[in-house]
Amino acid sequence: MSRVDAIPENAASPPRVDEDPAGPSKSRGISWNDRAKFWAVRAFLAAWVSLTSLKGLYLLGRWFGYLEYLINARRRRRYRRELDAAFPEGLTTARSRRIIRSYFQRTRCDKLYYLIFDRLPREKIMRRIRFHGRQHLDEALARGHGVYVMLSHHGSHHVAGLLMALLGYRCAGIRDRNEGALRRYVQAHYAETFPEYAAIRVLYADTFPREIYRCFNENLVLGSALDVNRVRGLALKTCPVSIFGQQREFLTGTLQIALRCKATICQAFVVSRSNFYFRLIVKPPLHVPDMQSGGESPELIRDLMQQYADGIAAHVREHPDHISRV
Repeated sequence: MSRVDAIPENAASPPRVDEDPAGPSKSRGISWNDRAKFWAVRAFLAAWVSLTSLKGLYLLGRWFGYLEYLINARRRRRYRRELDAAFPEGLTTARSRRIIRSYFQRTRCDKLYYLIFDRLPREKIMRRIRFHGRQHLDEALARGHGVYVMLSHHGSHHVAGLLMALLGYRCAGIRDRNEGALRRYVQAHYAETFPEYAAIRVLYADTFPREIYRCFNENLVLGSALDVNRVRGLALKTCPVSIFGQQREFLTGTLQIALRCKATICQAFVVSRSNFYFRLIVKPPLHVPDMQSGGESPELIRDLMQQYADGIAAHVREHPDHISRV
């Protein structure tokens, strides 16, 4: 699904197709030198798994994560600032260190798993998914107007999008147009291995609204993250929310389109557990549309955005090692 949501106000702009199917073309523009390096890393990890199993890969990731924790003092300081904001009452030094160390180890394990996902047997992948609140998503799709899943920059959503597709959901996501060469290389291999992944509809942060309307009209699950650290354009629609005792501006463009399309609005998270188990968590709907009346009143938008912010705050306090924008 998505990393950043940014919807222009000019809904009447000339049509332009911004869909990017996750196909082999995504690997274009990657130098042969980079391809060779990426191939070597993936080959090593695949050999490691064949010799030691996924448990061995998990332990390798934990070890590398611990080394990163010891070496990267600047990132440790940034994460501590994030924790101070999420826990204004303060944390003990020992607990802060445990959380920060867990963050480094979790992110490293998630990245290793992401790199060789396509080389694992499908049944092994599916056994590692725990889907909480799936009934909320299925009930919303049964209404036939699409589902808008409000994500946040906490957790490994690049993993969650693939897991959702493998579970049989027709997905779309809005993300930043800027993608690194390694991610494009891996995603091209995903598309060759998993037809479900190739079918994911990717819209970019500067997508024209028409493509987003189309996703809801086709009853897709569309996900994006609204909790940006900075607004990247004066034309973007935002709403003030209170989170961690601060006032912040969150983006509202896709939410407004979802309300116009009478899509059900949910909030969801992904939680990484030990040994590459993942929990996909869909909360009860924040808004179920009334088919007799619609609209996107400022009061409704403010209420939904504050519920969204409160949900993020509760999730971060429950899983403090899942803050990702550091």
